[in-house]
Amino acid sequence: MIRQKNCPPLGLETLKIDDFQLHASSMRHYGLGPHRGRLNIQGGLYEDDLYDGGWCAGRNDPLQWFEVDARRLTKFTGVVTQGRNPNNYYRRRNEVTTTDNLDFRHHSYKEMRQLMKVVNEMCPNITRIYNIGKSYNGQKLYAIEISDNPGEHELGEPEFRYTAGSHGNEVLGRELLLLLMQFMCQEYLSRNTRIRRLVDETRIHLLPSVNPDGYEKACEAGSELSGWSLGRWSQDGLDIHHNFPDLNSVLWDAEAQKWVPRKFHNHHVPIPDWYRSTNATVAVETRALVSWMEKIPFVLGGNLQGGELVVTFPFDRTRSVTALREATPTADDHVFRWLAFSYASTHRLMTHASRRVCHTDDFAKEDGTINGASWHTAAGSMNDFSYLHTNCFELSMFVGCDKFPHETELPEEWENNRESLLVFMEQVHRGIKGVVRDVQGKGIANAIIAVDGINHDIRTASDGDYWRLLNPGEYRVTVRAEGFSVSSKVCSVGYDIGASRCDIVLGRSNLSRIKEIMQKFNKQPISMRQRLRQRHLLDT
Repeated sequence: MIRQKNCPPLGLETLKIDDFQLHASSMRHYGLGPHRGRLNIQGGLYEDDLYDGGWCAGRNDPLQWFEVDARRLTKFTGVVTQGRNPNNYYRRRNEVTTTDNLDFRHHSYKEMRQLMKVVNEMCPNITRIYNIGKSYNGQKLYAIEISDNPGEHELGEPEFRYTAGSHGNEVLGRELLLLLMQFMCQEYLSRNTRIRRLVDETRIHLLPSVNPDGYEKACEAGSELSGWSLGRWSQDGLDIHHNFPDLNSVLWDAEAQKWVPRKFHNHHVPIPDWYRSTNATVAVETRALVSWMEKIPFVLGGNLQGGELVVTFPFDRTRSVTALREATPTADDHVFRWLAFSYASTHRLMTHASRRVCHTDDFAKEDGTINGASWHTAAGSMNDFSYLHTNCFELSMFVGCDKFPHETELPEEWENNRESLLVFMEQVHRGIKGVVRDVQGKGIANAIIAVDGINHDIRTASDGDYWRLLNPGEYRVTVRAEGFSVSSKVCSVGYDIGASRCDIVLGRSNLSRIKEIMQKFNKQPISMRQRLRQRHLLDT
């Protein structure tokens, strides 16, 4: 009897074999060079890669070869090669399959629009299709709303959003959102209790393709050759995700001048005038997103990206211009860390200790999450803008190593991300919520909600309702509104999903009452300066 020897893998897939140990007879392009001759690797290594994928010879003949320099005497007992069969006659060992009856394929712009229409026709009572604007090439940016009362904001019901495809060649997020809308419609009709509760208690917005122009470029090249950068930017060459106004500098400069909080608010930082001018270098897609974010009182959002397996949270820019990879936390760092972990920990691969890294960073050691500034510092990100200009907490989900996976891999990628997509949506119901009203019961818009110990406030929506994401604990909440007296209240947040109710009633301030009385009799209240001036005239 011959005992089989234990022969571990050489280390191509785990990157134990360095790039310089790999050689080939020729290569089609650097992005398809011998360093790409590894199992299960497709994403490019560098931002300027035009093509990427597994090694591809420069010539099509039987004389091409691929070589691995083991650097020591090594016994090879087998060779595993990998390709793609478009007919998918067999499945990889341990490949995950799905039982969900969904449309697993890549969708063109027309097919995406048609699929959204099919979902709307299947579930007309809980869905609504609308567009937030147009791309540079004039393609409408379609979104679908999923709610028990689509078309209007309901008092006390939080608004949630997922966006995808700001980088047009990162197509997995686009397909995941198309799959998610199908799944939620089907499960709602099947009376899935969890999905019904989510739809009935949340107003959900899904925007699957922020950059349809870039997607068309990447799609034309195909999943094998679209590359790291082809289709990444808008038609006019802008990175939509990092094309928002840099409000970090505005706030930090105000803090340095000690203007916060008396002269300058720590939230709802205004957009500079230059950014809104027609001469500013701003993508039309970014302007559409800004208008959308200002119009709807979003509470929580996630933008799906590709090329890695990690969830990033603000801030995305370091306070020091010269600093690189320096963690820059927000005032809500603990909340953001929980939100990021809620997605990463329920993903099938992000926190798996034995998974291979996508490129060089091993995010599994960080529980699949990272502060954006400590990874790639950048100004004007969608995440930072959302946090500083609106009430919405925004995070980025990098949902797969491969930016443009083959159609046959979509069912497995759906299984990898499905639970995470649902769990993250449910986090919009964590913290406190309520309505700020006057003594007559009328909602007060634009009231400031401050939480002791957290230097970041939010504001009430037009009807006076608000939602404040918080981790479990006890908090003192202080509410201010122009013309009203300040009011404080202690509110508790539990561990179970479901925001704690914390309603606030504000009474009119004395000065406000005096102004109302004087205006009623067509008189203006006398200021202290006017009063002193009159007294001075009488004395003289």
